[in-house]
Amino acid sequence: MGVDYYKVLQVDRSSSDEDLKKAYRKLAMKWHPDKNPNNKKDAEAKFKQISEAYDVLSDPQKRSVYDQFGEEGLKGQVPPPGAGGFSSFGGPSSFRFNPRSADDIFSEFFGFSSPFGGMGDMGGSRAGGSGFPRGMFGEDIFASFRGGGGEGSGNVPRKGAPIERTLPCSLEDLYKGTTKKMKISRDVTDSSGRPTTVEEILTIEIKPGWKKGTKITFPEKGNEQRGVIPSDLVFIIDEKPHSVFKRDGNDLIATQKITLVEALTGYTAQLTTLDGRNLTIPITSVISPTYEEVVKGEGMPIPKEPTRKGNLRIKFNVKFPAKLTSEQKTGMKRLLTSS
Repeated sequence: MGVDYYKVLQVDRSSSDEDLKKAYRKLAMKWHPDKNPNNKKDAEAKFKQISEAYDVLSDPQKRSVYDQFGEEGLKGQVPPPGAGGFSSFGGPSSFRFNPRSADDIFSEFFGFSSPFGGMGDMGGSRAGGSGFPRGMFGEDIFASFRGGGGEGSGNVPRKGAPIERTLPCSLEDLYKGTTKKMKISRDVTDSSGRPTTVEEILTIEIKPGWKKGTKITFPEKGNEQRGVIPSDLVFIIDEKPHSVFKRDGNDLIATQKITLVEALTGYTAQLTTLDGRNLTIPITSVISPTYEEVVKGEGMPIPKEPTRKGNLRIKFNVKFPAKLTSEQKTGMKRLLTSS
């Protein structure tokens, strides 16, 4: 099992960029090796791990790969079977995990690699009695950092904000997996330096079991402008409503209308699955309004293990008769009290 980068940064899986930055600032300051001279080796390992976690989770493409395939998939230690997976990045072999050095990431945030003395003029001459530069722990030190890949470092070009687009998918698409092609137009500069518009077809490989909110990132597919790194183009999976099934995590829920007689005497549920198979499920239990029939392995594929599936849960809407005749009431009482 690989490292849990979310645990390393002490954030949850839905954390925003701002949450990640706050967590990184706090932990990087705490574990910088120069701040832990008596425990330098452990602090260095911890500092590197914090930096790697931030490097992965702050990059939409790396985070998307990590969320789907874990650290092993990210670093290519495991060629995911059929999860081949990164065709939106041009095939599995073209995804490369190149971690940046911990010092580079720290410099990007704080404008220097060691704020804790001993580094030229960042040393004792400008530090207070504590050995830290004045304002080191005040917010003013972060004023030059404005998010998005180190805009505050002066010599690093600013990167445009990601462009996000919703990608609606049917439940069938998300069950079976599919390929979607998206046509985009973008402004680029041609070889002679003149602006021109080009059209491109992007191929998006939807994997079985992907959930609403999954992000597919095409790095730097935004418009080109002088002095700005083009924005990443991010497609966010959305799930269209389905006429029969509702999704609950990896489970599918179907609700069937039945009569009171069927609820009491037995019922056979007939369903067509999302890949077109017909299921016949005989139910012998008495069906109360809260009863749920669970059919194991007939839910949605689990993205990390597409051969495994969640469950199908069948719920029931029991239609009670509006009124009963006195003969029916007498008959019902006789039947039910004798049982």
